[in-house]
Amino acid sequence: MLFRSSPVLSENILYFGNDKGTIHAISSEGKILWKFETGSPTEAPPLVFAGKVFAGSADGTLRAIDKSTGKLAWSYKTDNKIAGSANAWESGSKSGIVFGSYDYNLHCVDPATGKLRWKLETENYVNGTPAIFGSSVVFGGCDGIMRIADVVSGRETDTINIGVYIAASPAISSGRAFFGDYDGELYCIDLKQRKVDWQVSATENGGPIVAIPAAGNNVVAIGNDDKYMYCFNINTGRQMWRFRTNGPITGSAVMTQDRILFGSSDGNIYLLNIADGKKVWSFNAGASIGSSPVVTRERFYFLTEDGRMLAFGLKRK
Repeated sequence: MLFRSSPVLSENILYFGNDKGTIHAISSEGKILWKFETGSPTEAPPLVFAGKVFAGSADGTLRAIDKSTGKLAWSYKTDNKIAGSANAWESGSKSGIVFGSYDYNLHCVDPATGKLRWKLETENYVNGTPAIFGSSVVFGGCDGIMRIADVVSGRETDTINIGVYIAASPAISSGRAFFGDYDGELYCIDLKQRKVDWQVSATENGGPIVAIPAAGNNVVAIGNDDKYMYCFNINTGRQMWRFRTNGPITGSAVMTQDRILFGSSDGNIYLLNIADGKKVWSFNAGASIGSSPVVTRERFYFLTEDGRMLAFGLKRK
């Protein structure tokens, strides 16, 4: 059984899924609070919103689970696999849960009832997590198009044709969207001008980018299947450094003010200096890490693919 879902933290409770289809809720001290069986692989991180845990599975179903009890609140069925996480938007008194499916659609449902608000058809699989930018949802797909749509109506307002599969989710920072494609190219899109600011290669041998970039502190960092973590100037796309691990990097990195934290399928956790990419610390977890960390002020957490949750930092009394 593989644990590839990145954990998410809400009110000191960690939530994650696995390839068997089990959604776990555990305390920040490692106590299991509840489990929910979906019966289908659940690889993407859950979304915690409005008292519910939203998780999509390979059977094409988005499930809303009561955050406190672990009981099913409702389920919504698409016509194919759900591979990416959901996201949430709020506009006045309205709100919605948006997520992609291999049925070629981006779906939006009511978080309270699971009733369809709208869906937007694309030309291929939608397997990344949609990003929210103001009143817009920004997402890519295997049709090679980055789309921008109104969150309330679902009306498509713009498209930017990349021409290559986009399996990765965009990161939004300072009015720009950063994302990678299946050829290992990294893009910066100005969301106000609706144009590509820069495009650079983030690969040694054409490895796909499947993680969400980490953007901030005047840099953008992304790992690749080619085993490298790359760091670029956020304004120009100039490569600042790269750091080699011994395995593909499929999870996203997390930045602090001067450090970058990530895991690799080589079984190691790495902490690097943002300025020069030099290793500050590493830890051998003893199993592949394909997920992203959760970072708080006092701790950070990693989930290994063999199902162990590792907590680093201050030990609470």
